[in-house]
Amino acid sequence: MIENMKLVIVESPTKSKTIEKFLGKEYKVLSSFGHIRDLPKSSLGVDLEKDFQPKYVIPSKSRKVISELKKESKKAGEIILATDEDREGEAIAWHLSEALKIENPKRVVFHEITKQAIEDAFRTPRELDMNLVNAQQARRILDRIVGYKLSPFLWKKVAKGLSAGRVQSVAVRLIVEREREREKFQKEEYWTIKATFLKDNKEFESFLSKKNGKSLEKLEIKSKEQAEKIKKELEFLPYKVSSVEKKESVKNPFPPFTTSSLQQEAWNKFRYPAKMTMKIAQDLYEKGFITYHRTDSVNLSDFSLNSAKKFITEAFGKNYHSFRKYKAKGKTQEAHEAIRPAYPEKRPEDSGLEKQHFKIYDIIWRKFMSSQMSQAIFDSVAIDISGGEYEFRSTGQTLKFDGFLKVYPMKFEETELPDLKREDPLNIQDILPEQHFTQPPPRYTEASIIKQLEENGIGRPSTYAPIISTIQARNYIEKDENRRFKPTEIGIVVNDILVEHFPVVVDIKFTAKMENELDEVAEGKDTWEKTCRDFYEPFKKNLEEKYEEVEKKDITDKPTDKICPKCGSPLIEKLGRYGRFYACSKFPECKYTESLKKDALDVPCPKCGKGKLAGKRTKKGKIFYGCNRFPECDFALWDKPTGEKCEKCGSLLVQKGKQIKCSNKDCDFKKK
Repeated sequence: MIENMKLVIVESPTKSKTIEKFLGKEYKVLSSFGHIRDLPKSSLGVDLEKDFQPKYVIPSKSRKVISELKKESKKAGEIILATDEDREGEAIAWHLSEALKIENPKRVVFHEITKQAIEDAFRTPRELDMNLVNAQQARRILDRIVGYKLSPFLWKKVAKGLSAGRVQSVAVRLIVEREREREKFQKEEYWTIKATFLKDNKEFESFLSKKNGKSLEKLEIKSKEQAEKIKKELEFLPYKVSSVEKKESVKNPFPPFTTSSLQQEAWNKFRYPAKMTMKIAQDLYEKGFITYHRTDSVNLSDFSLNSAKKFITEAFGKNYHSFRKYKAKGKTQEAHEAIRPAYPEKRPEDSGLEKQHFKIYDIIWRKFMSSQMSQAIFDSVAIDISGGEYEFRSTGQTLKFDGFLKVYPMKFEETELPDLKREDPLNIQDILPEQHFTQPPPRYTEASIIKQLEENGIGRPSTYAPIISTIQARNYIEKDENRRFKPTEIGIVVNDILVEHFPVVVDIKFTAKMENELDEVAEGKDTWEKTCRDFYEPFKKNLEEKYEEVEKKDITDKPTDKICPKCGSPLIEKLGRYGRFYACSKFPECKYTESLKKDALDVPCPKCGKGKLAGKRTKKGKIFYGCNRFPECDFALWDKPTGEKCEKCGSLLVQKGKQIKCSNKDCDFKKK
C-alpha cells in the first residue's frame, strides 16, 4: 500500500480511468457512480416547518459504493473531490464530503480531461463552493415541492398516475399553446407570378415584385382570377432592364457550440434526441475528446484559439484564419468554455470513434474550427426588369471565397444570371402564376422546443434534455409522423387545469424569474431558504384554496346522449390517466367502457366480425389497436391497421413506420 495515498473521487468510472492516466502512482481514482444521496422517493423529504431543511437518504444502489469509498478514505492522506464543475457536480462533491465525513475536502475542477488541464487543476485546489451547492439544493427542493404537492391534487381531482413538474409543465404549455394556434389558424390563398426571360439564348427566372413603383405585398394577389388578369396584362408588354446592382455579400461563421445549440444541431442534422446527444457528449467528455458539455458559454481559451490558428493556417493558408471572440447573449452560468475539441489538432477522421460518437465529435470539431475562420464571400447581383406599370426582380449569387464553409459546409443556392446592362431589351418566354397558401406555425421539434425554452430563460444547460424526456415519459406529449411534438389529450387536460388553477406554476415569465433567482443563489447574492420560502408560501395558500373549490366531477365527467349497450343506462364521458373515454354512469355496478369515436377505426374486427378496432393504451401508455367489444373479444394488434387485407393470406395490413405490411407474423407480404 502506498503511504499517504491521495484519494480522488469523480462521478463516473469512465472519467476515473481517463484521469488516472494523467496522475502519478500516489493517486487512487475512484467513482461515486453519480449521486450518492438524494431526497427519499417515498416522502416529500423536505421539512417545510424548519426552513425547508432537506432530509437526504443514501439509496440502496449507492450503499455498497459508499462503504467502499469510506474504507478507502480512511487509508488516504488526502481526499480530492474532482466531480464536474457545474452546480450538479458541486452538489455531488458536497454530498460525498457529508456522507464520508471528510474534513476540509479539497475540490478541483477542470473543463477538459487533458494532461495539462488535470495538472493545472491539481496544482490549484479550492474549497467547496456552497453557493453553487445551495443553488442546486434550491432547484431540487422547489421541484420536489411542486411535484409532491401538486401531483396528489391531480390524483384526487382528475385521475391516479398523473403528475406535475415545475419546469416541465411550462414546456407542455408551450406545446399545447402552439397546437391551439394551429387549430385556430385560417389559411389564406395567395399567388405569385414567375416569368422566364431570354437574353443571348440564355433563360433565367424572375418574380413579379412591383406595380406602379409600389412593392407587392405577399398576400396582394389573392385569387386565380386576379393572377390570370395580371398574366394577360403582362403577356404583350415590352421589357427592359431597369437596374443592375452588383455587390459583394458575406456570411460570417457561427460561434462554437453551447449545450443548447449542440442539441439543436444534432437534431437538425442527424435527428438525435437531446437525451441521446447528451449521452454521447458525456462519453466524449469523459474520454477526453471534448470540453465539458453542459455550458451556456461561447468563450474560448487562449490555448484553443492558438491551436485553431496553427491548424487553419497550416491546413488552408493564412487567408482562411480570422481571430474571433464571441459573447453570449444574457447571463451565462459559471465561467465555462464553449463545447470544443479538447485537442483541436485531432481531426475527426483520426479520432477512431464509432459512428454516432464520430458524428457528434465531427460537428463539434468543425463548428469550433470554422468559428475561427474567415467569412464566406459571395458575388451577389439583383436585376430589376420593367414592363409597363410592372416590375420583375431576379437575384443571383455565386461563391467567390469559401472561407469557413470549407470546414463547415452549408446548403445555399448558387444562381448565375446572364451579364445584363441597364436598358438591355429582354424577351419574355413564359409567365407562370403559382398558387400558395399561408401555413400554420409548425409544431415544435426537439431543436425548436429547446431553442424556445432557452429564449424564454426556462431551464439551464443541464435541464433541457431531462425536461423533454420527462414530459414524453408522462405521456403529456408525443411525436407525430414527422417527429414533431404534439400534446396528448391528457397533456392538454392537465395543462388547462394548471393554467386555470395554478397559473404561477406554468407562467413562462415567473419560471424564468425563478431561474434568475437560482442564479443569484449561485452567485451568493441571495439565500436558498429565502428563495424557497418566497415561492412556497403563496403556492401553499393557492393549493389549499383549490382543494376546497375544485370538484372532481366538474373536471372529469361530461354527460352524453349515448346509451350503455350492456345495461341501457346513460354513458358519460370520463377522463382517465390516458385521456377521455366513455363509461357507464352505473359504475361500479356496470363496468362497460368504450373508446371515444376519434379512437375508433372504420375497420371491422377480423376475429369476432361484430366489433370495430379502436386505438387503446396499455397501463404504461403504449398505444395498441383492439376490438371495441373487449372483454368479449380480445383481438389486438400493436401496429395500426389500414383496413386493407393481405393479398397473400387475407390477414389485415398494418402501418409499421413508413411501410405497410401483413400483420400475420408467418406472412412476409409488404405493400410496394
